[in-house]
Amino acid sequence: MEITTVTASSILTRTSGYLSEIASHSLNCYRGCGFGNSLCGVGCYVRHNLWITRGQPWGSFVEAKWNAAALYEKEYATEQRWGRRKTGRFGVFLSSATEPFQPAEQRYGITNGVLQKMLDRPPDRLILQTHSHRVTDAIQTLCQLKQVCDLRVHISIETDYDRFPGGPGHGSPVEKRLAAGRALRDQGVWTIATIAPLMPLRDPEQFFSRIADSFDAVVIDHYIEGDGSQSGSRTLRTPLPVLMQKVELASVSLGYRDRMIDIARRYVARVGVGRGGFAGRFVGQDGGDEAAPCDKM
Repeated sequence: MEITTVTASSILTRTSGYLSEIASHSLNCYRGCGFGNSLCGVGCYVRHNLWITRGQPWGSFVEAKWNAAALYEKEYATEQRWGRRKTGRFGVFLSSATEPFQPAEQRYGITNGVLQKMLDRPPDRLILQTHSHRVTDAIQTLCQLKQVCDLRVHISIETDYDRFPGGPGHGSPVEKRLAAGRALRDQGVWTIATIAPLMPLRDPEQFFSRIADSFDAVVIDHYIEGDGSQSGSRTLRTPLPVLMQKVELASVSLGYRDRMIDIARRYVARVGVGRGGFAGRFVGQDGGDEAAPCDKM
């Protein structure tokens, strides 16, 4: 793994496609990912994005954008105006193409620096998307941020297998991610488990029961429709579908997703599906539509 620092030219990217109805902007503090060779990296379609990889194997490089916080401050006013004019809200999705709390964050603190800057210049909404339990390293900052902006923390937990058969290990253990969700929720931070992409579950009933104990809501997102293409064509270029099929033949179909949604609704108060869930739209256990609290404001 080659880890370097770079001077970025910009940090707030205006969204399009899948993310456009979720947030007006995305923000990535790193290029590349230290989790690229772990289980979540197997199906990460970013590995085929030549604009990001520049021909380097996914999981072999990380660039830390050391000036990310300064760039956020510099771009804030312009992008805030654009976001509010375009979508009615300046919303930031952090991160869309890397892990914000990957191992390099402990050394460089780039994500933490951006979050600190947001205390003075908050977005209208911040969606913090992570695969790592190390999100709790920022718990004090996040508790402050929820006072100045609509904050949602999404923690991805793709499967309940501690070691998925035939696959590499997790970048962050399942148990620790569950504990991280509980710790944040206990501090009043709106916390959502994102089962994205949904992989075979060993014990769905127990899994969603534990999700209900640790999170405010759950979003279930299959790679079909969920990777930015209707057919899942981006993910089909990765080894993930074959890996999933060997464990549960039906798991590569939307029918499997729908079965898991039905089970989840028996345990979790708010269940979202795909892009709508990431945007904060949920179905309650009574079958009625329910928005996240920040969407009701």
